[in-house]
Amino acid sequence: MSAASVLRQGARGEGVRDLQNRLNALGFAPAPDPAGIYGPATFAAVRAFQEARGIRVDGACGPETWAALVESGFALGDRLLYDRRPMLRGDDVADLQHRLNALGFDAGREDGIFGPDTSRALQDFQRNAGLAPDGIGGPEAVEALLRLGGMAAGSVAEVRERESLRGPRRVRGMRIYVATGPELHGLGDALVHRLTDLGADAILDPSGADDGDLAAAANDVTADLFVSLRLGPEPGCRCIYFASPHFQSEGGRRVASGIASELAPWLPVEPEPVGRAYRVLRETRMAAVVCELAAEADAEALGALVERGGDIARAAAAGVRVGVESDYDPPVISR
Repeated sequence: MSAASVLRQGARGEGVRDLQNRLNALGFAPAPDPAGIYGPATFAAVRAFQEARGIRVDGACGPETWAALVESGFALGDRLLYDRRPMLRGDDVADLQHRLNALGFDAGREDGIFGPDTSRALQDFQRNAGLAPDGIGGPEAVEALLRLGGMAAGSVAEVRERESLRGPRRVRGMRIYVATGPELHGLGDALVHRLTDLGADAILDPSGADDGDLAAAANDVTADLFVSLRLGPEPGCRCIYFASPHFQSEGGRRVASGIASELAPWLPVEPEPVGRAYRVLRETRMAAVVCELAAEADAEALGALVERGGDIARAAAAGVRVGVESDYDPPVISR
């Protein structure tokens, strides 16, 4: 399957057969659909896989889902892990990061992306274990990690992020990257104005670019916070922050909870803060929140968003302020 193609229900061919084989191997059986035919069972299996991985749930296999399928196939020890470009990604990298963090070697966010933080943590571990500090996750390093794996628990990266949130915090002076698609340009513009009134350096990106490009753009301007307003694949409103099986962004969780609480009076459905592993949340280097305000196919809901744009923007800005400045600790959201 090419990176640009999308497999949907009704598709046929070798690409579908490959998809079905990968789903089967991961325990998401597409039976009783025949091999090579993207029928209802394959559609349901794709949705179940997407839900389990915390990515966009739409039942179609596009680039993000395909990448997640490939990454799911790697277990720690299957290959050498090291810092390179493009960066290595996979469940083996996430496992490595989790084990390093649990032992007190700060590998950063457990996002499954092998970058400089993971390389430094691995080298520190290797020195402490009496191994050559080459930053390569090969057989010796993996064996040592597996041997010591039961000696610690928790995540030094989560502790570090929680500590960074202690003490006074202000929206004033923060650089906030606001992203929307063209259909919500007006709402994004109103949010930027509200955030600017609060003293933030707010930047609007109404391009509707893909998640990888948005993450790169926010990283390039060294934003302190990323907020995306968009439509989602399903009805309802979700304020989404980064979370993986063993790690969640505390900063993102606070802002997501704050926005959800402030949006509640203005939306027909109670907004839900939830942890997911969307690509833009995974790749941004700052706290990030994606607000899926309504379903893509719901023209009536979109019209209501546009009509109440001023109120929704005001509420979202207030939610950002609550999440950044308040000392409250929102409850951990199950994921």
